[in-house]
Amino acid sequence: MLPEAGTAGVRLDGDFALPERATGVVLFAHGSGSSRHSPRNRLVAQRLNELGLATLLLDLLTPGEDAVEHRGGQLRFDIDLLIERLDAGLAWVRQDERTVTLPVGCFGASTGAAAALGLAGRHPEAIRAVVSRGGRPDLTPDHLLAAVRAPTLLIVGGADDVVLDMNRGALARMHASSDLEVVPGASHLFEEPDALERVADLAAAWFVRHLAPSGGDTHVGVRASLS
Repeated sequence: MLPEAGTAGVRLDGDFALPERATGVVLFAHGSGSSRHSPRNRLVAQRLNELGLATLLLDLLTPGEDAVEHRGGQLRFDIDLLIERLDAGLAWVRQDERTVTLPVGCFGASTGAAAALGLAGRHPEAIRAVVSRGGRPDLTPDHLLAAVRAPTLLIVGGADDVVLDMNRGALARMHASSDLEVVPGASHLFEEPDALERVADLAAAWFVRHLAPSGGDTHVGVRASLS
């Protein structure tokens, strides 16, 4: 069970995968209109698991909140709320005996990337690396973006012009060691041939470099719930 701290009694669901001899753990923050079932993020998570990194794919909204969002809600843009929810996931991995000693990274997509960077700014001593896929770092509160110390990789599709400009602007405001990787010809969802595989390769290399060398090549998946 995940802890209640930081969630105001709200129950959140997550999928946790733990490779044998795991050498790090990565929290996933999904973006607007997405969830822990996102095939794009699950592909990235599987690649990390193969390299010995544990993953926690956490829904930052409850099923009820998500249903409201699909009817035009705005919670997916409430970055402060998303940071609070992701913070509860961090509390869980720092308390669970299987992950308490592991270095922690964050992977965020779309508005989830703003939450991932916000968490890194809130806990610069705890978050060791961040990767953003088609993210909105421009939505991260300025004081938290400036406080990020974790090496950060921003991955954007070359055909995603508006988001690319937003990422360039955020990159200029960051003080952490950071890099912008543009996937040529890719759109916002990286649906083009080999585009998502390129994202997975880039993210895996970044986390292995900044968290730990690769470990085991198998994982045991378990359901985690936050209440």
